[in-house]
Amino acid sequence: QETTYPEILRSKMSNVVLTLKKLGIDDLVHFDFLDPPAPETLMRALELLNYLGALDDEGDLTDLGRQMAELPLDPQLSKMLINSPEYNCSEEIVNIVAAMSVPQLFMRPRENAKAADEAKAQFADETSDHITLLNAYASYEEIPLEERKQWCWDNFINDRSISSAESVKKQLRGIMTRLDIPLLTCRGAKGQYDTNSIRMALTCAMYMQVAYLQRSGSYLTVKDNQIVYIHPSSSISNKPEWVLYEEFALTSKNYIRTVTSTRGEWLVEMAPHYFDLENFPECEAKDALFLEYKKLARRMN
Repeated sequence: QETTYPEILRSKMSNVVLTLKKLGIDDLVHFDFLDPPAPETLMRALELLNYLGALDDEGDLTDLGRQMAELPLDPQLSKMLINSPEYNCSEEIVNIVAAMSVPQLFMRPRENAKAADEAKAQFADETSDHITLLNAYASYEEIPLEERKQWCWDNFINDRSISSAESVKKQLRGIMTRLDIPLLTCRGAKGQYDTNSIRMALTCAMYMQVAYLQRSGSYLTVKDNQIVYIHPSSSISNKPEWVLYEEFALTSKNYIRTVTSTRGEWLVEMAPHYFDLENFPECEAKDALFLEYKKLARRMN
């Protein structure tokens, strides 16, 4: 017999906690959940929100947390949107978040795999799958409305998903305007994006989903030490030292999907509270971070 798990056991607990905090419910341990989550799930959600700056050390909502609670997104994506004006790329980040909030944009039918790969290659950014999504979405927006369906068909883009992304974007832009989050672009006169700015904006919220390239050639996820590999569908052509990822997919191998290359120096500058070497497991990433902290100290002096 098929079992349908309650929504609360399938959804991200951090969203639920943020919503309850926004409603003024502080005693989550004794809250009367219909289907109580495991205590460790609740603790991890509180820890994640504290790292993101949504909750203070007493577990109370911060000003950032109140803003994050207004956005109908995972907390990491909410923080990314709110912080993106610091990197002059809030227009680009809202497009990326909209594209990530819908089912897969790129289609790869088995009988047309080669043509689908060639179509996707037009949009590929070798440093970032997120920017690849952005390139596809930006190209779609430039196509006249009456030609979009055919364009999607020709380029192996899921028409339904990308039009859903349009609706999500419209909703998010409305909320951003209400929250006084400036809509800024890092796109130059020739249509080129400042990809470093976009990668920094992604890093400022997704630093808890980071993996380090080991000497063996595989990646090791930071802190929980899982050996992972970049999914073959990724646009990333070389093997960057540090990557952040959206999704951990367990198939024949442990794959990470929707990957962007990042830098050790950004990680230690943006999240020293998370990359605290005193409480860091022994691994090659720890040695690399130690060197980044030494470089940072030299730059500060």
